[in-house]
Amino acid sequence: MSPTLAIVLWWLLFAGSHMLLSSTTVRPRVVARLGERGFAAAYSLLALAISSGLVATYFGHKHEGPHLWTVALVGPARWGFHAAMGLAFVLLAAGIVTPSPAVTGSKQPTTARGVQLLTRHGVIMGAGLFGALHLIPNGFATDIAFFAGFPAFAVVGCWHQDRRKRATQPHFDEFVAATPFLPFTGRHTLRGLRELSPLGLVIGVAVTVLLRWFHVPWFQ
Repeated sequence: MSPTLAIVLWWLLFAGSHMLLSSTTVRPRVVARLGERGFAAAYSLLALAISSGLVATYFGHKHEGPHLWTVALVGPARWGFHAAMGLAFVLLAAGIVTPSPAVTGSKQPTTARGVQLLTRHGVIMGAGLFGALHLIPNGFATDIAFFAGFPAFAVVGCWHQDRRKRATQPHFDEFVAATPFLPFTGRHTLRGLRELSPLGLVIGVAVTVLLRWFHVPWFQ
């Protein structure tokens, strides 16, 4: 099996297990047997095991396979890339600091606020933006398979999550109407930026700077 195909299969296993276990038919049965905490533990352990296999496979075969494109990030393009990466990590951090009701177990807020006005799936869409940006300078087949999985999972996973929440959580349609699916596409984007959690903003920027500083020794 080629490393590229192996990475694709790991992604399919990751996405498939997530959506199957959280589906409206399977999740209640597992919760009935294990309880909410037991389900959360099993769900997290399975995700950790699969994601570990995915990451290990990629880092064992990064920059392999056909080289499909080369994009040099220099000058303004380089700084634009870093700024966009900063937005990705701010979305991710702010999504953790201000949990969305789209996340399993969180409660419906009175009104959407902060990062929720940028996207109702801050954590997953932040990871999706991270992957999409990394497709620009990484044109080998294994790189493409790995990084393309992030935005693909973000779109499919968040769609599935919205569908499940609409079926199980009262008034979730109201939250959907007030928040955008894709980041920065809503009518209240500027307000969302102004209301971002200072802690989420600081963490996101700090992680961006840290990873940029140590990117070469850690990842190249």
